[in-house]
Amino acid sequence: MINQVPTSTHAAISLFLYFLKVAFMMHTVSLQLNGKEYSIETGRFAKLAQGAVMVRYADTMVLVTVCASSESRDLDFVPLTVEYREKTAASGKIPGGFFKREGKPSDKEVLSARLIDRPVRPLFPKTWRHETQIVATVFSSDQLHDSDTLAAVGASAAIMLSGLPFAGPFAEVSIGRVNGEFILNPSFKDLEESDLEMIVAGTDDEILMVEGSSKEISEEDFIAAIEFAQGHIKLFTGLQRELMALVGASPVEHIAAELDETLVAAVKAIATPEIHAQIRTNSSKETRTAFRKTLSAKVVDAINVDLPLFSDTEIATRNKVLNKIISKIEKSEMRRMILDENRRLDGRTTTDIRPITSEVGVLPRTHGSALFTRGETQSLTSVTLGTKDDEQIIDGLLPTYFRRFMLHYNFPPYSTGEVGRMTGTSRRETGHGNLAERAVKIMSPNETEFPYVIRIVSDILESNGSSSMATVCASSLALWDAGVPLKKAVSGIAMGLIKEGDEVAVLSDILGDEDFLGDMDFKVAGTVDGITACQMDIKIAGLSMDILRKALHQARDGRLHILSKMNEALSEPRQDLSPYAPRLTTIQIPVESIGAVIGSGGSVIRALCLEFGVEINIQDDGTVVIAATDGEAALKTVQRIESIIRPPEVGMVYNATIKEVREGLGAICEFMPKTKGLLHISQISYEPFEYVGDVLKNGQQIEVKLIEIQSDGKFRLSRKALLEKPEGYVEREQRPREPRHDDRRDDRRGGDDRRGGDDRRGGYRR
Repeated sequence: MINQVPTSTHAAISLFLYFLKVAFMMHTVSLQLNGKEYSIETGRFAKLAQGAVMVRYADTMVLVTVCASSESRDLDFVPLTVEYREKTAASGKIPGGFFKREGKPSDKEVLSARLIDRPVRPLFPKTWRHETQIVATVFSSDQLHDSDTLAAVGASAAIMLSGLPFAGPFAEVSIGRVNGEFILNPSFKDLEESDLEMIVAGTDDEILMVEGSSKEISEEDFIAAIEFAQGHIKLFTGLQRELMALVGASPVEHIAAELDETLVAAVKAIATPEIHAQIRTNSSKETRTAFRKTLSAKVVDAINVDLPLFSDTEIATRNKVLNKIISKIEKSEMRRMILDENRRLDGRTTTDIRPITSEVGVLPRTHGSALFTRGETQSLTSVTLGTKDDEQIIDGLLPTYFRRFMLHYNFPPYSTGEVGRMTGTSRRETGHGNLAERAVKIMSPNETEFPYVIRIVSDILESNGSSSMATVCASSLALWDAGVPLKKAVSGIAMGLIKEGDEVAVLSDILGDEDFLGDMDFKVAGTVDGITACQMDIKIAGLSMDILRKALHQARDGRLHILSKMNEALSEPRQDLSPYAPRLTTIQIPVESIGAVIGSGGSVIRALCLEFGVEINIQDDGTVVIAATDGEAALKTVQRIESIIRPPEVGMVYNATIKEVREGLGAICEFMPKTKGLLHISQISYEPFEYVGDVLKNGQQIEVKLIEIQSDGKFRLSRKALLEKPEGYVEREQRPREPRHDDRRDDRRGGDDRRGGDDRRGGYRR
């Protein structure tokens, strides 16, 4: 008979074995950074993922997971997707809006996902065709340190632990500079005082990506920041190797299928002479695209006739291979032409900039507009000036704040001569818009100098190389056209690189083909005095600081050339705003008077907006901003507000509302918010009338003059004092009023006080 373990004992043993297994699987490595612990942990969270780590810095924690499909797909690109999500619970918040749960990714989440994707993608083999997904989730945020670089380090560590083929590890760090001293992974508070904010990703010896903005730093300062980052990246790659050693993980070798040499030779024999000749014709993008289609058809027909196949599937597969070989030949021929002849696809040398035209005031009803064209890249950009009510509310992990400078970038499919679905803002559009916004925003006036909300919209009408930098140029011009006092004009340029061994060519103002077939895409924006934004992606290993320095100085020359062309269209901000832009008038009122201007439930301020057709915004410090397209309306609004907050003053004229008509006495009028006075029957009109109700109605608006403030604080008003005295009218001498014996009898008779022409107060001389 087999002895059976009791159920309770069996459960206890199973639980013990599980925890023992988990204990051996859990590993943590850490280091000290700025006095706080920076750690990477695996084996505790998301254990079914192929790779999963929790990266923690202080109290900010990001979980990063990696999964890849087991089957490869027939694609011509690396099928990698990166998702970055922030849980509002991470900072103790509940999402705003109706649904009270996280929705589509915010711009911040999209931009953070791009900061992971860009350095990760080139480290996978170019022939990797397994769908791969990286998901980074922020589960805790101390609201002191950003989580984007933590997520990138976590992505590298998770991939390394997953065993996927990957040329890592890499790491990503952020750099700030306060008082001339660089800071590694600065806090949000540090960045408020920093003159640069840069994110750098790289391996132990190579830079993979740079993204950042700065306050007109020099090229040498830019290099120094990257060198500082490169020196500290090794800390985090070393931490990942330490974790891999504990886990015992190693990447799997990926063996790519080799191309048939016989097939390659056959294609070269047909395609090489034609490609060699065509790329030297200084052709346009449209011409090159048509040539590729014609050449592809010619090669496919020739090869498939010589090597017949038996099924449609085999033919389709071979045709893809043939087109891949043609692309490789074109890439090789283009690169050799640049290196050997200093000649590019459109006939330029490596330092030449394409022809530039700039126009402003293109759109008559916008507040500002510009059309910037550089070669076959064109941006039509508009500027709209708004009021405080137009600010965007940003509700994320950090405390809610308002955004008053916005740049939106649109890339419709027709800009490349293609057909495509227009379903919403793509990640590329979000990233390009953010780069251009950072480049220009640094030069924009602060709210005190220019209290408008500014929205810029760049629509790319043509695209063949660096539409984001065209957006920078067009935005700068459009802002000046709108009368925005941008401190300096800003331009941008995209730089490329061709490197074969020790042969190097740095390209200014690259074409789309040069970006695709080259080794670097380096966008630099700035003013005449320095760099304001940058974005760099490297596709090769071994980019030295000497090459980077050369690219930066060559970019500066190009940037200054572009600025000179922009200045020919508009060299300074316009002095006047568009007639269609709101005029903002700012006044200061005492804080204790804010309530009087707003009124009960906002009644006073709503009435002012309705009466004068304006927008009024009141800040907590008593600053009142009045937006109006009509200057007279703004002036009247200011006068009314001043009358509201000014203490009642004898002799002043007020716009009053009849609150109550009292027969025999007159009317009670509200002539200031919550301030009422008596309009006596004798002060209503020169013309005689029988009943007060015949002249005045409840709710009626009339102008009155304050003629007396009595000792008990009551106010006497006069409408008659503002009317023109009729010809022949003489004020009679006033006599003391005799006491009445029966006031009720007088009322019944409709005595003198009920009639407009009081004999004691004056009348007509006939």
